[in-house]
Amino acid sequence: MADPVDYVPFETTTSASGAASGGAELERLHDVPVELAVEIGRTHMTIRETLALGPGSIVTLNRLAGEPVDLLVNGKPIARGEVVVLDEEFGLRVTEVLVSDADAAPAAAEPVAEPAAEAVPGLAAPQPAV
Repeated sequence: MADPVDYVPFETTTSASGAASGGAELERLHDVPVELAVEIGRTHMTIRETLALGPGSIVTLNRLAGEPVDLLVNGKPIARGEVVVLDEEFGLRVTEVLVSDADAAPAAAEPVAEPAAEAVPGLAAPQPAV
């Protein structure tokens, strides 16, 4: 028959001091590069319509002029804002930070309004309060 097995309990890997070092653990991710993109709209076209595009062509998007645009991190929307021009460069003024489904309680599925902040190339983006 089979030999009896002694089960040894696993050691606890989290402790009160481990929770305090959570911020230090998160700091390890601060230098991980991510792709930020501002999406002004989308559309669907056939290949024929796409091949017919040329200089001067206009592509109609699914957004109205003046409507907020999406800020995406690695393809996932995290905020909305308005396009601004600063010193001949485009930027994004963040007007609301979106709450992810995992972070939101079932009753709080609405986006969280944040104070307007500038997102300009070379400047740090505003960090949402936790």
